[in-house]
Amino acid sequence: MNRITRSGGWSSNPDWYHQGRTTDLETPTVSALRVIADDIKIAHSIFALPFAVLAAAMAAFAAGGGRIEWADFAGQLALVVVAMVFARTAAMLANRILDRRIDAENPRTVGRAIPSGRLSTRSAVVAFVVSSLVFFLIAALFGIFYGNWWPVILAVPVLGWITAYGLFKRFTWMCHLWLGASLALSPVAAAIAVDPAFLASPPIWLLAGMVLCWVSGFDVIYALQDVEVDRRDGLNSIPAHFGVDGALRIARLLHFFAAILLFAVYRTEAAFGGVFLAAAIMVAILLVLEHATVRRWGTTRMAITFMTINGVVSIVVGIAGIAELTVLAS
Repeated sequence: MNRITRSGGWSSNPDWYHQGRTTDLETPTVSALRVIADDIKIAHSIFALPFAVLAAAMAAFAAGGGRIEWADFAGQLALVVVAMVFARTAAMLANRILDRRIDAENPRTVGRAIPSGRLSTRSAVVAFVVSSLVFFLIAALFGIFYGNWWPVILAVPVLGWITAYGLFKRFTWMCHLWLGASLALSPVAAAIAVDPAFLASPPIWLLAGMVLCWVSGFDVIYALQDVEVDRRDGLNSIPAHFGVDGALRIARLLHFFAAILLFAVYRTEAAFGGVFLAAAIMVAILLVLEHATVRRWGTTRMAITFMTINGVVSIVVGIAGIAELTVLAS
C-alpha cells in the first residue's frame, strides 16, 4: 500500500472524508438517520443542486417570456430541491448497499456505515425504499398541482439510472461516465419539471453535457485513491485500466470539454451576459487549479481537490446564472 508522505504522493490510505472521525463501535450510538446523513455525504449535494436550480430557473424564464413568474415557480423550485435530495439519498444508499462487501475490503472505505457495523443492511434498505417512495410522491405533486405529469412518468427510469451506478464498476471502466450522466440528469429533470418544452432549447443540453464531462473528470481523479484496490479486486475504473498518467490525461480532456460546453451555454442562452461569462472563465481557472493540486500533491489533498474546488465550481455557475435570470434581468 502507498503511504502519505510529507511531500505528498499517491495514497491508498483511508478515505480523507473520515479523517478525524471515529468509527469505533464503542462510541455512543447515534440515530440511523444521522448515520445515513453522514455516510452518504449530504454536503456533496452541492455538486448537482446548483445546476438543477439553474436549469429550473432557465426553464421558468423561457416559459415566462423573459421573466420568472414566481407565483408558480416558487412552489416548483421547492419541489425540485426536495425531489433531488431524496433521489440522491436513494441513489447513494443503493450504492452503499451494493458495495458493502467491496467497501469492507478497501482501507479507504472500511469505515463507512454498513461495513463498520454502524448501520445494518436492513436499515439501509428500508431507508432506500422510503427515500424512493418520497421521490415518487414529490414527482406526482408536479402533476397534481401544475398539471405536469412528466416527472412522475419519468421517475422510475431516472431513479433506475442513478441507482445503477454502483453496478457498473463491475463491468466497465466507463463507470465514471455513468456517474457523470447521472448527475447530468439533474438539470434536465429540473427543466422537465418546470416546463418540458424547454428541452427544445440547446442551452439545457449543453449545460447537461458540461455537468457530464465535469463530474466524470473529477470522479476519475477521485478514483486514483483506489487504483491498487481496484486492480486487486478486479474492479473496473479508468485509473485501474489506463494507469495514473493515462487517467489524468483523460480527466484533463473531460474537463477541457466541460469548460468548452460551459462557454457554449453562455453563447446560446440569450439571457446570459457578462456575469455568466466571468463565471465560465472562473470555472476554467478552477479546473486548471484542480489538476495542479493533483500534480503537486497526488491524492493526499483530496479534500481540496475533490470537495472544495468542485463545490466552488457549481456554486459559481449556479449563482451567476440565477443572477442573470433574476436580478440582472429585471
